Amino acid sequence: MIAKNMIEEAMNEVNSLIQNAMKQAMEKGQLVQAELPSYTVEIPADTSHGDFATNAAMVSARTFRNAPAKIAAILLENCDFASCTYLEKAEIAGPGFINFFVKSDWFSDTVLEVLDAKENYGRSNYGKGEKVMIEFVSANPTGPMHMGNARGGAIGDCLASAMSACGYDVTKEFYINDAGNQIEKFGLSLEARYLQIFKGEDAVEFPEDGYHGEDIRERAQQYADEHGDSLLHVSAEERRKALIDYALPLNVEKLRTDLGKYRIQYDVWFPESSLHQSGAIKDVVENLRSRGLTYEKDGAVWYKATEFGGEKDEVLIRANGNPTYFAADIAYHRNKFVDRQFSRVINVWGADHHGHVARLKGAMDAIGLDGKKLDIVLMQLVRLMKDGEPCKMSKRTGKAITLSDLTELVPIDAARFFFNMREPNSTLDFDLDLAVEESSANPVYYVQYAHARICSILKNLSVQNITPRSCTKEELEKLNTAEERELIRKLALCPQEIINAAKNYDPARMTHYCIDVATLFHKFYSVCRVQGEDESLMQARISLCLAVKIVLKNMLSLLNITVPESM
Repeated sequence: MIAKNMIEEAMNEVNSLIQNAMKQAMEKGQLVQAELPSYTVEIPADTSHGDFATNAAMVSARTFRNAPAKIAAILLENCDFASCTYLEKAEIAGPGFINFFVKSDWFSDTVLEVLDAKENYGRSNYGKGEKVMIEFVSANPTGPMHMGNARGGAIGDCLASAMSACGYDVTKEFYINDAGNQIEKFGLSLEARYLQIFKGEDAVEFPEDGYHGEDIRERAQQYADEHGDSLLHVSAEERRKALIDYALPLNVEKLRTDLGKYRIQYDVWFPESSLHQSGAIKDVVENLRSRGLTYEKDGAVWYKATEFGGEKDEVLIRANGNPTYFAADIAYHRNKFVDRQFSRVINVWGADHHGHVARLKGAMDAIGLDGKKLDIVLMQLVRLMKDGEPCKMSKRTGKAITLSDLTELVPIDAARFFFNMREPNSTLDFDLDLAVEESSANPVYYVQYAHARICSILKNLSVQNITPRSCTKEELEKLNTAEERELIRKLALCPQEIINAAKNYDPARMTHYCIDVATLFHKFYSVCRVQGEDESLMQARISLCLAVKIVLKNMLSLLNITVPESM
């Protein structure tokens, strides 16, 4: 079941009223005959001046060759409010804005929609089943995940939830970079650490551009503990292969485990190596060659990237015969669009990849696909704060704080919520002290407490043998205080906020919405007594509490954050 979007219902009525009014006014000769202009309908910042507003008269001045205030008056004269389900009246404001007010029915129906839809409230068919892939994190398996991966994981996972709730057919994917230069470097680094175990660090030089992390030492030591010095007596090539074959699966499994602990489960783990093995990279190079988009220089094969928006041409096949990462990336995205038939592909990348966006989208155009169907969400840096100061190192290890460290330092709920509190292209300050604080200053705690508070109210009523019951529309119309109406308006926004999060690739819309709902609920509860002498009003307020409980639970569940019933 998909509940009605009550905001949409009212906005559609505004649109219908305005368009019919324009047509009638033209037929009567009050306005000149013209094509109906485009206008907007929105929710005003101050709803005391109206529940919905339109600039229809303002943008029509040139079309109808008249003053906006006069056009607004003519439109109002031709508005048929008797035909409306939810609109009651309208007023002209300022130089020609038209503000519309909804009937009490709209508020009571909103509460009923939430209560009827339950766990489905907020869901829609906005996406119409479009097949979408979201690729995110895709951390290099040669080392642990960092803060950027932690933020990218929270953003990608919650975006996938929002899009699924909007009716998109979503696949979450992790791209395993298990081929190419970084794996060669991984092998050289492991080999050096392995040899140092038996020959001493001074006797074996470590590659200058190798991976210096402690994890490389640990993997080399693990292999040595299990297999001894067996690799001292084989060729360097065989030794590196054995160490890679041993360490890489362990690292990939560590990625799965750490992300699983972070509540991220992927639908697909796609290995880059499969593109090499299947010939997909050769195929895509041949595709470009057949279109006259490659040339050879210095023994390498180059792609004419400048013909498709690139700043410079790009190497596809190096002089040594090995494909570049870019060639693999083109083949990978061709696989997404052609082999697996995704109609839209979304990648969540760090801001340091911004230079790669245009060239990859251009490459999609170059191979005969549509680069506009590839969307890149660029995510800015995370700055960890502790005691009001930037914090880069783990006190336990003295190294950079990893995703694994973070999930030990702060609750998963706080991490996922905090990383989605700013839109992806904004730099984020992550306050470690606030994330563990159990007070209303901590936004995730504040939201969870609102849900737990409602559970406590219901429990206390139950002790007094007061059971929630279904209310009539007339009873729900008793919810007419400013605090009640404001809270109901916010509940009505739930489906639209999820759509906005999906449409704008911005899950922060959902965390902000949760905070707003919690704030308005606490405000309502402090002013409006739930248990009172008027049984009908009491039941109506219990219904409102239940509706808020449903909305908070649904939104927190989409964010994959726990929904406590007591705190």
